Amino acid sequence: MNIVVCTKQVPDTAATLKVDEQSNVSWGDAPLVINPWDEYAIEEAIRLKEKHGGKVTVLSVGPEQAREALKQAVAMGCDDAILVWDASLDGSDTLATSYILAQAIKKIGSVDVVLFGKQAIDGDTGLIQGGVARRLGWPLLSFVAKIEELDPAAKSIKVNRLLEQGRQAVTSQLPVVISVVKEINEPRYPSFMNIRKASKLQIPVWDSGAISVEAGKVGRANAATKWTRVFPLPARTGSVEIITGDSPQAIASALADKLMAEKII
Repeated sequence: MNIVVCTKQVPDTAATLKVDEQSNVSWGDAPLVINPWDEYAIEEAIRLKEKHGGKVTVLSVGPEQAREALKQAVAMGCDDAILVWDASLDGSDTLATSYILAQAIKKIGSVDVVLFGKQAIDGDTGLIQGGVARRLGWPLLSFVAKIEELDPAAKSIKVNRLLEQGRQAVTSQLPVVISVVKEINEPRYPSFMNIRKASKLQIPVWDSGAISVEAGKVGRANAATKWTRVFPLPARTGSVEIITGDSPQAIASALADKLMAEKII
């Protein structure tokens, strides 16, 4: 089994988004961490390797600092890591990012399963998985809560999807793209040996040329979506009126009169 799990480095969940009057967006001094949803995908990739054998490669698109997210994935138990980045990729939107990841997966070659978390906690689009599957021409199994069966020899898989209406059992042929929800497993803590391995790992960086990316399809200038303006929400205002009375009944009556006068009831 050749498994690829895609991850992203994001601000910590406790980070506060800041926007100034010039539409500059900042997460302040918040630490950057591996996307929490991706931890479930990483754990499931490792479990598949432990059960069926093979190799897990963790893949990310991002600047130099994204190496830390990749090292965390290796510390959890992934075998290898690849970072995709150069200046031409800066500002790529979800459409371009799906293209970049698909090109990198093609370069890895002979991949059986690609795993994603449900979504990233910063952008919250959940669109990358579908874009990668479409570009590769592979089936997409989304919102997977359990992998029921996987037969590497027969190149088949059966999963359980968690939907609002209930559970859905789906079968597919490999290769396949899967996005998982948190119900699928409980991510493990990194082991001491894997932490040491991650600290010494030389993570290769593939630039746009290495994965045959067309310059006109990536970067901020070629993004299909444009942020024309970002602005902070206005401060919330309001007032408080304390209703008093000689008894609870008098207070309730005065409150009802007030609500009716304001046409609330």
